[in-house]
Amino acid sequence: MPADATPDQPFPARAQLPLKLRGGKTDVRGQFAALCWRRDAAGEVEVCLITSRRTKRWIVPKGWPMHKQTPAEAAATEAWEEAGLTGHPVDRCLGVFSYVKPLSNRTTPVVVMVYPLEVLQVASDWPEKAERKRKWFSRRKAASKLEEPALRRIVEAFDPDSL
Repeated sequence: MPADATPDQPFPARAQLPLKLRGGKTDVRGQFAALCWRRDAAGEVEVCLITSRRTKRWIVPKGWPMHKQTPAEAAATEAWEEAGLTGHPVDRCLGVFSYVKPLSNRTTPVVVMVYPLEVLQVASDWPEKAERKRKWFSRRKAASKLEEPALRRIVEAFDPDSL
């Protein structure tokens, strides 16, 4: 255990360096995503999805690494900007998925690491409200709305009691 660790935080948060992977002739970029969740009145887990800006398909909030933020903190920042959600991020990667992102005149492969965010507040106004829809689903229904098979599996298998 690191010297600055505690029983509650065995691996203290560190600033995340930019993630840049080389994949042959193509750069592979890295992003961090938030699996935003809460419990409904019956105690069942709900997952919040948002629509993408361009294609309007259902996705999770995600974005590029941010200076001096851990991956979970960067994911939480994206959850606020894209979905108006704030809460408790956990520095535990739930899994990884990939997709191809169109960028100006080319496409780039992106590897996305997913971090849980227990939602404590849902804002009625947020930075990207005019560009996206936000909706809560059961885990099963949320998974069925997602295109990426690996992300579907992450959402289906998510168990907040194991965090």
